[in-house]
Amino acid sequence: MDPYPILKDVFGFDAFRPGQAEVVEAVAAGRNTLAIMPTGGGKSLCFQLPALMRDGVTVVISPLIALMRDQVRGLRAAGVEAHALTSGNTDDETEAAFAALHGGTCKLLYMAPERLAAGGTHRLLRAAGVGLIAVDEAHCVSQWGHDFRPDYLRIGELRRALDVPLAAFTATADAETRAEIVQKLFDGAGPDTFLRGFDRPNIHLAFAVKDQPRRQILGFAAARKGQSGIVYTGTRARTESLAQALREDGHSACHYHGGMEAEDRRIVERRFQQEDGLIVCATVAFGMGIDKPDIRWVAHADLPKSIEAYYQEIGRAGRDGAPAETLTLFGPQDIGFRRQQIDEGLAPPERRAADHGRLNALLGLAEALTCRRRQLLLYFGEDPAPCGNCDLCDKPAEVFDGTTPVRMALSAALRTGESFGAGHLIDILLGSETDKVRQRGHADLPTFGVGRDYDRRQWQAIFRQMMGHDLLRPDPERHGALRMTEAARPILRGEAGIALRRDTIRAAKSEPRIKTMVSEEDAPLLSALKAKRRALAEAQGVPAYIVFNDRTLIEMAERRPATLDQMAGISGVGAKKLDSYGRDFLTVITGAAEHVHPARAKLAGNDAGALYDRLMQVQSDLARGPDGTEKPLSCSASLLARVARLRPGDRGALERLLGQRYAERFADAFLDVLSDEERGSTPRA
Repeated sequence: MDPYPILKDVFGFDAFRPGQAEVVEAVAAGRNTLAIMPTGGGKSLCFQLPALMRDGVTVVISPLIALMRDQVRGLRAAGVEAHALTSGNTDDETEAAFAALHGGTCKLLYMAPERLAAGGTHRLLRAAGVGLIAVDEAHCVSQWGHDFRPDYLRIGELRRALDVPLAAFTATADAETRAEIVQKLFDGAGPDTFLRGFDRPNIHLAFAVKDQPRRQILGFAAARKGQSGIVYTGTRARTESLAQALREDGHSACHYHGGMEAEDRRIVERRFQQEDGLIVCATVAFGMGIDKPDIRWVAHADLPKSIEAYYQEIGRAGRDGAPAETLTLFGPQDIGFRRQQIDEGLAPPERRAADHGRLNALLGLAEALTCRRRQLLLYFGEDPAPCGNCDLCDKPAEVFDGTTPVRMALSAALRTGESFGAGHLIDILLGSETDKVRQRGHADLPTFGVGRDYDRRQWQAIFRQMMGHDLLRPDPERHGALRMTEAARPILRGEAGIALRRDTIRAAKSEPRIKTMVSEEDAPLLSALKAKRRALAEAQGVPAYIVFNDRTLIEMAERRPATLDQMAGISGVGAKKLDSYGRDFLTVITGAAEHVHPARAKLAGNDAGALYDRLMQVQSDLARGPDGTEKPLSCSASLLARVARLRPGDRGALERLLGQRYAERFADAFLDVLSDEERGSTPRA
């Protein structure tokens, strides 16, 4: 079966994104498949579209209940019979799902992995005629991964029990995790594997050293006024204080964390899905299960726990492919906090070592000297050229040889028994005779005062970068005292050098430039289109992006379609959505509704529509006969639409469609139009 008509009619796209077509072909053909694709790279379409090409039900296993509900709503809005069986279902939703399964109408069934432990699940799926298993977030099967879910280990058993193909998808899987997925889900038998890369080129990456972090977040949000965004923080209290500060600064903002009542969290989720321009300040759980494609920016007020977590969290932004931005703030306190979390955890030593490695990779990204995207993708096994879309490509870092000050700092740490934090060590290096320095006798050390060529702020930056390069680690058993790692010894012995970046603290502009998504000329229309989308979404009780996402509205504002045919050419406008919403948005664009017969409207966006228009013109010309003297006669719009759709190739077939009366008047002229259409030529005058 050709996937392109489904791609256009159901999903509203004329072409696949890079890498999608091959995955769709493999899954539709019933081959076991493993696809590693970037967040926002269109993973869901790679199992949703094959589900519509194959017989039977496709069961989709995902750990994210809110995401499942969003995808079900989106599919149903596009005319697809989809259901979910989750703990968040109402009784009516569960009954509807079972009825669709028993009635044979369900095409996609979403469920959480925990349901696989329930008795009768295998029997239910076998009876429903499941023909394909799709697994989202497949990295959750890895026991050494960053997001292990034990119930994922049951999926391989389900595949064997149903004896059907399985397609596994993830955005974050290094070579070790991929091998574990193959072993656990496919019993070690290599599936068709597609590594589509981890790059999200539409997302601008930026990091900044903390310097009044609240002011930094407020400035970042002010430059993006009216855009949906997420601010991730490390503590529940900070989500509330930042949300309050943003509201006081004129933004629509709310907080979200695990300490809130379940209903309060659901209210925030619904608001974020349905409102334009809302900012949510959240702990890391938020956004994992929300399929909102038009989040324009993500900021981290605190350093994430690992490079995988960072990649996943910034991946919430720009899933519609339109430009998006990120900002991650970090400082020495973040590094100490994350180290302490790992060291005080209950994981075995080898797991703690792996977690330190993941944190080191993130710190290397934070302290990068050249292109951040290249540094990020190198971690995932890619070797790209510099991206031109990160802060270090925008403005390269100032770099200096940090070998001498780093050796001074390491010497100070060792000579004080690795028993003190950065503040005391800096006092020693600067020659500051504080009470603590005098009481400990540290003014007599050879390192006392050797670092006066640098000021305190510069030393703070050096120590932070040393922690970022894992040369010094805070010791949680000694109140955060810095101890030297093995990685530092070659530098201390003079066997290796190190380059550091010179921190440049830039004052925030008092009037940040507002970043806009369209030209100044198109901005009013985009606002009007968003208002119409919001009104339609509220009336239907669905998230705004279920109607159309931002990228589709931007294209409408820029191209300004004037007819339903032109509207059908906008990316993201499928047949069902054109029928449901096309006239509403045309009215916003043109100021008046297009008066089109329903039979013609159903042909919008395809060749039959243009053929209908030519037949209608010929009919109008011949309504009173060739010489204009006969009694008026015309076919109904529905009859013309049938002719345009079926395209009869000879007079006999056309006469059977039209009937003798209409055939006598129009058949010859209609056949001329149809033959011109067949040859691909323009109609004769």
